[in-house]
Amino acid sequence: MQQIADIQAFFDPQTHSFSYVVADPVRKQCAVIDSVLNFDPVSATTTTVLADQIIAYIEQQQLQLQWILETHVHADHLTAAQYLKQKLGGCIAMSQQIARVQQRFAQIYQLEAKPTDFDYLFADQERFYIGELAAYTLATPGHTPACLSYVVADAIFVGDTLFMPDYGTARCDFPDGDAAELYASIQKIYQFPAQTRLFLCHDYLPLGREQYGYQTDVGRQKQHNIHIHQGIALEDFVAMRQQRDAQLSMPRLMLMALPINMQAGRLPPCEDNGIAYLKIPLNYF
Repeated sequence: MQQIADIQAFFDPQTHSFSYVVADPVRKQCAVIDSVLNFDPVSATTTTVLADQIIAYIEQQQLQLQWILETHVHADHLTAAQYLKQKLGGCIAMSQQIARVQQRFAQIYQLEAKPTDFDYLFADQERFYIGELAAYTLATPGHTPACLSYVVADAIFVGDTLFMPDYGTARCDFPDGDAAELYASIQKIYQFPAQTRLFLCHDYLPLGREQYGYQTDVGRQKQHNIHIHQGIALEDFVAMRQQRDAQLSMPRLMLMALPINMQAGRLPPCEDNGIAYLKIPLNYF
């Protein structure tokens, strides 16, 4: 009998981001995937509105937080991983390929980011458990080199790899992004049974749709994804992605998010005056 995970989604309208609590209903253990730390770039103020909603849900359901999972180093929101760990415990984990991201951006930001900032680093196809729910990792690079999807029971949490079918696929123009790699990663996902549930990290509500969506399935993506349905050749996908990415602006929170997210959500330490400062590169990107 196939295991079924309890999955609760949480939406942050400011960054169009979805976070998830994935729980074993029997053992009452859970994982949080792609948490969000609210951030106002105008006042440079962080708040914990969404993270506190997640904490309240976990406590209400009498769950134990076992894993705090990241699908990649997000460029569009700050992670609440450290806050969740402080409040509830848990192991902050992501792909071993984080070292590539840290190597690239630590030089730009003049930071000492290192893989050991995370509690645990997964290899591709590594098996683990959420309570007694069998899970494993699936490397899905392309958007970034450290993108990692999580296969949990009958569901896959795909991060930014795929969006809803009417919105398409992730951009690939960040440093070390690669449209051909993204194409190959999506083909891996398309090998799963058609009914396999896919949970997404974002939805941007394209014209013609009135409700945000966070869940789809392999069959619908293969049939209807506007960028990469069945029959789309690699060279056509790469050409489309390159043309589209060239027209996209930089994510609004990217310069603030990267130095925090590649250090597992650690905020800068306070200086002698008791104030913490974010350092961002001028005239680089």
